Amino acid sequence: MTYEIVRLEEKQVAGICARTNNTAPDMGEVIGGLWKQFFQDGIYASIPDKVNGKALGLYTDYAGDEKADYTAAVGCEVKGPGEAEYTRIRIPAGRYAKFVIHGDMVKAVGEAWQKIWKMDLPRAFVCDFEEYQDERMEDAEIHIFVGLREE
Repeated sequence: MTYEIVRLEEKQVAGICARTNNTAPDMGEVIGGLWKQFFQDGIYASIPDKVNGKALGLYTDYAGDEKADYTAAVGCEVKGPGEAEYTRIRIPAGRYAKFVIHGDMVKAVGEAWQKIWKMDLPRAFVCDFEEYQDERMEDAEIHIFVGLREE
């Protein structure tokens, strides 16, 4: 699986979140439930000061152990401090491995993460995220950013 190393500036995200882990039997339901709530309950439409129309799936507060809980969040990049109505999450500036994938929005992302987990990347385990470039479900373009340790 190919990727490029990119350096990102800090980003502010507004959205909703929940705690889960990769071995939890309901992990898919937890993360899928966030996406459902985000779009069907009108959260996406109501977030002010969006930087762009892209939705983000984030994974933070992770210890690097498959059984460790982490925060899964769904949101949008926003300008400024924003409203307190939604959870605020900071994507830290730094080095990231950027993967570009195409295909079914759910299936392609799941398959990509399975491959990424097996890669020998110098992961920081601070923040990883998915950036959905558009709303196409079956032929989506998704950028996955995996936080890397500084060299």
